[in-house]
Amino acid sequence: MNILAIDTSEPRGSVCLLRGSETLACQPHDTTADYSEWLLPAVDHVLRESSVRMQDVDLLAVGTGPGSFTGLRVGLATVKAWAEVYGQRIVGVSRLEAIARLQPTQRAYVAPFYDAQRGQLFGALYQCSSGRLARIHDELVIAPGEFLNWVARYSHAEPVSWLSLDPELLTTLPTWSNRLQQGDTMTRCSPELATAIARLASERAQAGSFSDPLELDANYVRRSDAEIFWKGR
Repeated sequence: MNILAIDTSEPRGSVCLLRGSETLACQPHDTTADYSEWLLPAVDHVLRESSVRMQDVDLLAVGTGPGSFTGLRVGLATVKAWAEVYGQRIVGVSRLEAIARLQPTQRAYVAPFYDAQRGQLFGALYQCSSGRLARIHDELVIAPGEFLNWVARYSHAEPVSWLSLDPELLTTLPTWSNRLQQGDTMTRCSPELATAIARLASERAQAGSFSDPLELDANYVRRSDAEIFWKGR
């Protein structure tokens, strides 16, 4: 099965093509170009490198955030258009869940997070049992110190596996040493998360779990800058 996955959640996005368990090609968003300008040429590059035509893609996987309003809208609108034109199925995947699946050593709790700007981070907490992840409460946009305390509260003194694109948001806090004494670990993840999104989408597709294109939407977690500034006036 050919799976085309895109992640436009924030500037560190990526596109990849997965066949089975093999990543055929991956293109990181390593430019300042907007996703509206970058995405289609990046997809074309990945397809050409893999010698795969768009009509030969079996499944579309897309990161649903949390992240930037503009980037997520571009990604979702593009995937929905492809699904309409080529009749492909879609699986929407939380970027935080994709990160959580990258934990190198299985712990009872997994806490993925990354920079949300404005002194906050996007984060979540998952409980891991028999290789399955169950999210505890909703995804958050929260100050780093508050997230540290929140995870400590809900992990019930169990060691936590932390995974992030931006570990320093927590490791520079004075109270981080307390988590190390607890037995926690911190792993820095690669920002090329399209592959992780594709693998998770593949599992869901095999289980017959697809996203309805009409209902598929981004999880922004917080309001856009435009809305915040407008209400602030």
